[in-house]
Amino acid sequence: MKTKLVLIFFFFGLLSIAAQTKVSGYIFDEYKEPVSFANVLFKGSTQGTITDENGKFYLESDETWSNLIVSFIGYETLDVPLAKRVNYDLNFTLKEEASALDQVLIVTGKQSKKNNPAIDLLRKIWENKRSNGLKQFKQYQYDKYEKVEFDINTIDSSLIKSKLFRGMEFVFDQVDTSNVTGKTYLPMFINEAVSTVYGDNIINKEKNDLKGNKNSGFSDNQIIIDFVDDLYNDFNVYDNYLKFFDKSFVSPLSKTGINTYNYVLSDSSFIDNKWCYNIIYYPRRKNELTFKGDFWVADTTYAIKEINLQASKSANINWVKDIYIEQEFEVLNDSLFLVKRDYMMSDFAFSKKEKSRGVYGKRTTLYNNYVFDKEKDKKFYDVEVYNFDKDVYDRDDTFWSENRLESLNKDEQGVYKMLDTLKTVKKFKRLYNLGSILTSGYIEFNSLPLDYGPIFSTFGFNEVEGLRLRAGGRTYFGKNDLWRLEGFMAYGFRDDKVKYGISGKWLVDKKSRLIISGGNRRDVEQIGASLTTSSDVLGRSLASSSVVGTSTNDKLTSINLTSLAVEAEPWRNVIFRLGGNYRTLQSASPTFSLDYNTPDGLESEIKQFESSLSMSYFPKRKMTGFGVERLNANDDYARLFAQITRGDKAIFDGDFNYTKLQFSYIQPWQIGGFGRLTTTVEAGKTFGEVPLGLLSVIPGNQSYFSIYNTFSQLDFYEFVSDTYGSVHLEHNFNGRLFSRIPFLRKLNLREIVSFRGVIGELSDENFALSNTGLPNSIPLAAPSKKPYYEYGFGIGNIFKVFRIDFNFRGNYLNEVEYPDARKFGVTGSFGFNF
Repeated sequence: MKTKLVLIFFFFGLLSIAAQTKVSGYIFDEYKEPVSFANVLFKGSTQGTITDENGKFYLESDETWSNLIVSFIGYETLDVPLAKRVNYDLNFTLKEEASALDQVLIVTGKQSKKNNPAIDLLRKIWENKRSNGLKQFKQYQYDKYEKVEFDINTIDSSLIKSKLFRGMEFVFDQVDTSNVTGKTYLPMFINEAVSTVYGDNIINKEKNDLKGNKNSGFSDNQIIIDFVDDLYNDFNVYDNYLKFFDKSFVSPLSKTGINTYNYVLSDSSFIDNKWCYNIIYYPRRKNELTFKGDFWVADTTYAIKEINLQASKSANINWVKDIYIEQEFEVLNDSLFLVKRDYMMSDFAFSKKEKSRGVYGKRTTLYNNYVFDKEKDKKFYDVEVYNFDKDVYDRDDTFWSENRLESLNKDEQGVYKMLDTLKTVKKFKRLYNLGSILTSGYIEFNSLPLDYGPIFSTFGFNEVEGLRLRAGGRTYFGKNDLWRLEGFMAYGFRDDKVKYGISGKWLVDKKSRLIISGGNRRDVEQIGASLTTSSDVLGRSLASSSVVGTSTNDKLTSINLTSLAVEAEPWRNVIFRLGGNYRTLQSASPTFSLDYNTPDGLESEIKQFESSLSMSYFPKRKMTGFGVERLNANDDYARLFAQITRGDKAIFDGDFNYTKLQFSYIQPWQIGGFGRLTTTVEAGKTFGEVPLGLLSVIPGNQSYFSIYNTFSQLDFYEFVSDTYGSVHLEHNFNGRLFSRIPFLRKLNLREIVSFRGVIGELSDENFALSNTGLPNSIPLAAPSKKPYYEYGFGIGNIFKVFRIDFNFRGNYLNEVEYPDARKFGVTGSFGFNF
């Protein structure tokens, strides 16, 4: 072991020599206060950086430099000789210029908005931004190379010696040093992709034609790739807001930037034979979603030549210690600047402390071979639903040597070989399998194509079943399986009954995603937990197993459901589904009745066949995988659903004839720097006479969990209807308001407001059908006199994972008519959000 450590430390020494010049340290003023956003660069070059809020900097170059220049407006410039190639933990003190003592300029404080040459240049950038970039052409195309990498950072002796890596010490042969942070890191994953991008600004369409993809060998790499791509959306620095981690950061080039950032004209120089100005910017306030950094702007076109963005340390974002972005633009002619390279790096960590260990997520993208105004037929941009080409993922080394726009360094080249070796280590396999279980919820059996799970559904509880134990599984050959079987068995200790379910689905045609599915389930569940009907035969609502609630939940139903369906996706994200199901419904509790009146007396069981035709549309949805089951790669897309259902007595001796129409529309809205608004509109109507078990139940929530699209202050079956319309609004300000309150600012809390409303009707015929007068029957009522509404206020990001909602019932509060009405309630939830 000691020999291995000696070799590793020797290798660390070699790494220090590999980069010719490295320097880090802190910059203070004469009063020992850190100087934020000071310039640090190698003398005679444009390679530099700026200090952070604590005056800290790190700078690295592949070339050898003998001097370092440290400067900031209002201070004397330092010219520091570098005695060695590697210089760490240096301390510099800047002295105020004598001429600056009488000036109004305050270097580290708020900069003036008037008579500020930097802001004058910023206004010129706004005036000219429409004539810069791809938008000035009708059509465009270019080659794109993308490299995604994940690294463990802050590699030190304690990590190398830890039990976690015992038996896997060879991985540390690939340790390198970040040229952004100066931290050591160990590459653990790499993916490369080469594509050609085509776009048409007239019809506003774009197509990405993937030519080759290569990764480091894990079976579920695409999930990691999609995770990074979703975090690092393609962006335009000229936009007012830049979206990262589902948060909208104010762009330093934004028209609202003057009120958000301080700007300082710092320098001017020739870059690629263009005279450019350097502007430093930093936030005016803490705890907002802002950046610090600098950019170079050309003096005639006012186009951005280079820009660096680093998220403020105090930005209200979780699990991310650093965000660093570089973007370089190429000068194609006197007036055309196009993006040439962008680099994004995030440091994911549990703590924002300087020495905390984390994971780098990096994406490097290069652009080349621009072609303009080459028109394509409109059909060219119609993306195929199924576009998986196996050859794309099996390109040889010759292809990659010819198509990489940037060569891999030695450490990146070694990742492929290292991970191939790592996958043969038993300990790594165990760790990898544990991570897979936590993310998927399934335990894999390596010797059989079967998974056990979901493990999170093993235990449950309700008033009818008492303690519920569940065991289930699925077939799993790989993520792109063309068919899949699932099943479960469950047992309730109070009702002493066994429940089960089985389903299967088969991807018949890959091009149109034609899928045939079917199954059967006997179970106990809370029906009416949502207004829009689920098509999943094994689906079971959370309300069916609520351990603790605001009141007794005994309104459960015994269901026996058999279904068969066929669906297709003829156009991307447009899905048509034709299905039929037969079900029997009966109350599972002696204190709850689903009985209804018939000419022959009371009937307690509903037997019904339904056929349905639905259409779903998910604009801008991105999916992972090409099998019968796929995963969402993003969640910021709209969801539109429309369905017509027909109940028929003539088929399988059903009990009722009716027609049901349903519609729902869910839309997330990014409201610039003011957070995210989610809106939901639902409407439905049932034509014909149906009993309680087939009516639309306004979804209540008797748990202490905050569940979107339910009414927190309603009990189950408090309102039922055959005609309804509802709206749900929820806005998360992402800390925009709390960040302006001094004593709350450091807590990084996030404020949420919500509103929920519904109006509905219940026909006299349907009321009479289920009005049995039995002691265990429920009062039948719909919010028909006036819309029922609720509103709430929430505080999120408590200890980074908790959220508390304070919910208020707006009306239907008459103590005589509604004696059990809950005027106020507190619900909560937890989750890991950025």
